Amino acid sequence: MRKSSHMTVRLFDLMTHYGGGAAPAYLSLNRIRQSCGSNALSAAGALAVSFVTTKARSASFCKRFRSVTPTGSENHMQAITLKDAKVTLLGALLLAVMAGCDAQGQDNAVPTAPPPEVEVAEVQAERVTLWGAFSGRIEAPQTVELRPRVSGYIDRVAFEEGELVSEGDVLFVIDPRPYKAREQLAQAELARMRSQLTLASSEAARSEQLWERRAISREEFEQRSAAKSMAQAAVNAAAAALQSAQLDLEYTQVKAPVSGRIGRAQVTRGNLASADTTLLSTLVSVDPLYVYFESDQQTVQDNPHGQAVPVRIGLAGAQDFPYQGQLDFVDNQYNPRTGTLQYRAQVANPDGALRPGQFARVEMPVAAASAALLVDQKALMTDQDRRYLYVLDDDNRAERRIVETGRRVDGLLVITEGLVPGERVVVNGLQKIAFPGIEVLPQQVNMRRGPAPLVVAIAP
Repeated sequence: MRKSSHMTVRLFDLMTHYGGGAAPAYLSLNRIRQSCGSNALSAAGALAVSFVTTKARSASFCKRFRSVTPTGSENHMQAITLKDAKVTLLGALLLAVMAGCDAQGQDNAVPTAPPPEVEVAEVQAERVTLWGAFSGRIEAPQTVELRPRVSGYIDRVAFEEGELVSEGDVLFVIDPRPYKAREQLAQAELARMRSQLTLASSEAARSEQLWERRAISREEFEQRSAAKSMAQAAVNAAAAALQSAQLDLEYTQVKAPVSGRIGRAQVTRGNLASADTTLLSTLVSVDPLYVYFESDQQTVQDNPHGQAVPVRIGLAGAQDFPYQGQLDFVDNQYNPRTGTLQYRAQVANPDGALRPGQFARVEMPVAAASAALLVDQKALMTDQDRRYLYVLDDDNRAERRIVETGRRVDGLLVITEGLVPGERVVVNGLQKIAFPGIEVLPQQVNMRRGPAPLVVAIAP
């Protein structure tokens, strides 16, 4: 360290003398020290001192030579000597700095980092069933608008709005007293008609005996026989009136015709409800439910399946399809306005989680693929409007590959163009690939991380 400082002082003095001043010399030394360190500076100083000493000896020779040379020639020789000394000094410094920097670079070289580890999976061709995704709407198989069959004032609302009710439950009660009175009147009328029938039957029987003995005229016999028939008809009419009165009395209780979910009460207690006019509430069945959706003509023609095929149903905004249904109806003609064909699926809803009127997403099998290349969706990256992934070559170098994607298959994507079976695709650790062509350390994994699910594909 002491030798290096001494050499630095000598070099500074020489650069000041031959380089044109102290300030440039000091700046040059600092730059050398910062760039290449003290070793390079010491080497540069030693080399510079050697060269300058040689030039100084040449200058002394020139001074002794002045006695035998003209004055002008002496000045010219001294100028040439000083100029050569400066050039030699700068060249020596440059060589020393380059040597010192190269030595320091070798001493401080950082070991090469190992290749980054990434997870790769081999692409395999699989047979899949391609499913199409559709938008649908949930509807109730039975929707009932509750209206009274008799007129009267609402005496009681017997349900909680929005609750599930069973078939036969009483929902509304209309004041039954007027209808009870009509029922009693009909019962009395029936009793009177029956007594008249008894009398007419007795008279008809006596008239028949008298007619056999020719004790009465034929006209009187026929009149009594007709009276019996009229009394029988009156009894029948009275019985029908009684039955009608009993029905009206029964209709004062508005009951649920089907099991389902009741809506809000449109008419409350004390209000008049007119027969067949006033809307009391609405009732919809909830188990099972229908899901209606429409498919375009091309999808219908490519569909190899019949009507009885399974469908998967999910709600709008959700990613999964937790409900399984069965296709049970296909319309007999296309909609001329939209060019679509209507489908209907039936789905069980025992807990009432689905409600009529909801939008739903429906997946239905539409085609079959014998050899589809499936890749984990995490392996795909996007560059503007293109999708690409990284494929490893034989030297484990990551190559960027532009691909075309198709339908989605339970977390995997169908690659329609850009891959061949057997190629290795990077599925995890993409952030470690700094640039295409980088060498990586592959860790082999399966393309499917979990148990093999039902292999189906839907539209992307």
